[in-house]
Amino acid sequence: MSSAHIKEVVKEKYGQAALRVTSGGSSCCGATASSGLGCDPITTNLYDAAQAGQIPEEALLASLGCGNPTALAQLNAGEVVLDLGSGGGIDVLLSAKRVGPTGKACGLDMTDEMLALANENKRKAGVENVEFLKGEIEHIPLPDNSIDVIISNCVINLSADKDRVLQEAFRVLKPGGRFAVSDVVTRGEMLPEIRKNVLLWVGCVAGALEENEYRTKLASAGFETIEIEPTRVYRIEDAREFLSGQNIDVDAIAPQVDGKFMSAFVRAVKPQRKEACCDPTCCE
Repeated sequence: MSSAHIKEVVKEKYGQAALRVTSGGSSCCGATASSGLGCDPITTNLYDAAQAGQIPEEALLASLGCGNPTALAQLNAGEVVLDLGSGGGIDVLLSAKRVGPTGKACGLDMTDEMLALANENKRKAGVENVEFLKGEIEHIPLPDNSIDVIISNCVINLSADKDRVLQEAFRVLKPGGRFAVSDVVTRGEMLPEIRKNVLLWVGCVAGALEENEYRTKLASAGFETIEIEPTRVYRIEDAREFLSGQNIDVDAIAPQVDGKFMSAFVRAVKPQRKEACCDPTCCE
């Protein structure tokens, strides 16, 4: 699968997901959703009733995530937050409330239908400190050192160029800025029949990084204080749901998928700039 092909398939499927919500349906990440068959264990029960009550119903229905980064990320009043792959805007709207009127929450998405839905949800929520931008997470249309916190919810695994995504995230974060994303990761190498399935890539599975590879890529981009915290570990019955309909004999590969996929909260920090030293002894 080429990078361009993956990007076009992701764009098409997520555009269709937004249209399902605007026509009264719901939208889920996962192989079943990408086939139009419904939700799977990756996307269910991520937001509690208190959070759901703060946002329009359409924002919740459009959730395509695998976690709840706004609940796990440290967000402070006055900070600027960027959500990579913001979809219908749920995490942007929740973040905007956390950073308050002196802060700002931005969402970045490449899909026109999702951006239209997100802006409509912004209008319904009556939130002013929110902006949605069109663009790709591999080419973030923001200046260097401009963001305090980057969040994302089951989107980085969709990119075919994750190194570029992490480099861009590092670039736009301020020194001391935090990377705080939810993503699907694996423990151990993934089977080729899963990795090469484009619908499973759209479904947040085939593009997942192995956890140690994720750490290595973050460190290569310049990040420090890297942590990967599992939030859901998927067992064979979960795998049967998100691999269904993909011409894969789940029972035959059960030992190799049971407990190997997980949703995780990934944290990292962009180092503070080192101050110049004028003391003759500082280089000793």
